[in-house]
Amino acid sequence: MREIEMIKEIQRLKKEKNAIILAHNYQIPEIQEIADLVGDSLKLSKKAAETDADIIVLSGVNFMAETAKILSPNKKVLLPAHDAGCPMADMIDTEKLKDFKEEHKDAVVVCYVNSSAEVKAESDICCTSSNAVKIIKSIEADKILFVPDKNLGHYVSKQVPEKEIISYKGFCITHHRVQGREVDHIRSEYPDAEVLVHPECSPDVVEKADFIGSTSQIISYAKESPSKVFIIGTEMGVLHKLQKDSPYKRFYLLSTGLICNNMKKTRLVDIYNALAEEKYEITVNESTRLKALNALNKMLEIS
Repeated sequence: MREIEMIKEIQRLKKEKNAIILAHNYQIPEIQEIADLVGDSLKLSKKAAETDADIIVLSGVNFMAETAKILSPNKKVLLPAHDAGCPMADMIDTEKLKDFKEEHKDAVVVCYVNSSAEVKAESDICCTSSNAVKIIKSIEADKILFVPDKNLGHYVSKQVPEKEIISYKGFCITHHRVQGREVDHIRSEYPDAEVLVHPECSPDVVEKADFIGSTSQIISYAKESPSKVFIIGTEMGVLHKLQKDSPYKRFYLLSTGLICNNMKKTRLVDIYNALAEEKYEITVNESTRLKALNALNKMLEIS
């Protein structure tokens, strides 16, 4: 089937089955163009909770599809690339989290959404990279356990110095591989450029940036900024939206290593197959779902 025919079939199946396609900003351009909504984890979470669609096709990675299912238990949630996981989410499980909590019994657990349903269920409240600072500030407790991303945890600790934030040792392998010297090198090539990075990057990269934010925040900032040249320190998928929104501006990727293989697994044919055959369906144990829902709802109420 040719691409144009496949796109028509996807649109037909979507209408026939009352389905919606949600795609993360890191997805390939063809997926972003076919999606009903493209956004960061917070935006996708909110849409999953609000949609009246019968089927949610989540074009991203496993934890995102799980989050959609937790928020919309009566919807059929499909993950087109069934093996699209998240290495950072895999760095922590319930046993590791329980051990972490045992070491710090008087702390509140804040869980980054880049985590499994089971880990969310063991946490007090969730956050995303776009609302992490706001979430931490809203918590009355002074001692916070932040899981699983140590880099986002470090960034938040600098923004909320009045609280003690103890971060788990996890990290995003894509963002973490970028090094501070790469910022120095690319700045020398483009001295007039603004450097925009994701807080999942290591502290030595974040400290050298002009702006730190989630994918959606980076996209908004670049669109509104009077600057004409930008160095982008997050997964390369955002370049599609950046260039689309601001065709007369120039965008350069901070590092050639900013490619997430899991985010690049989904293709148009996977979207088509997911809709045509209604695969691969995501399920979450109900007791786990209810506990995780509590943590997610607390986040959404504050957001």
